[in-house]
Amino acid sequence: MPALLTENVTSGYGRQTIISDITLSAEVGTITTIIGPNGAGKSTYAKTLVGILRPTKGRIVVNDVDITKMPGHLIPRNGLVYVPQNDNVFATLTVNENLEVGGFAVKGNTDARLEEILNIFTDLKKARDKKAGLLSGGQQNLLAIARALMVDPTVIVLDEPTAGLSPAYTDVVWNQIDLITKAGTAVLVVEQNVERALKHSDFVHIFIAGTNHVHGPAKEIAELDLAAIFLGRAEATHS
Repeated sequence: MPALLTENVTSGYGRQTIISDITLSAEVGTITTIIGPNGAGKSTYAKTLVGILRPTKGRIVVNDVDITKMPGHLIPRNGLVYVPQNDNVFATLTVNENLEVGGFAVKGNTDARLEEILNIFTDLKKARDKKAGLLSGGQQNLLAIARALMVDPTVIVLDEPTAGLSPAYTDVVWNQIDLITKAGTAVLVVEQNVERALKHSDFVHIFIAGTNHVHGPAKEIAELDLAAIFLGRAEATHS
């Protein structure tokens, strides 16, 4: 079984369906990225994975455990964590304190895990006693990712982790994502920057109008006329 598997997931807000019949999987040690135009349902899918929204159809499986109807606060303990795009750190707490909050779902002492995380995120280690609200936008995004990793998840879902960042700090964030993947985590990224997604990902899914319109290895997706697909002017040729 893959680390993450969704089968025919349909979800939305109230009676308004946003995504329909989404089937998608992510493997440990790989980066799987979802791209697509605004309003395609990318963030809706991410929120459905972690229980913020509830699917009206389909199932979500993590580590061979069905989490579809699991209470949201229990999902991280079962290996799936989510980092939203906005408001993703506790601004009045220090870097260290933010990481400690991230470890609350873990039983036992988390000091060793905290130091392990800081050794991966060297920028944060230098600022461990600084309040999160005083960090740059890029550093705050890294802190949000680092905090999610405190539970040692199998799958981490990142919703537009580089939105609004400079090209230089976008590089920093993607380099950290690469390191996380190599450490044995399945990474699922919702990304607006198509070029970055194709460069760093193993697999890419293109969402169009709430459907998983086309998907495949990043190298194959890069060969398609993505502009035409985004505008609805081309049919999928890979799947």
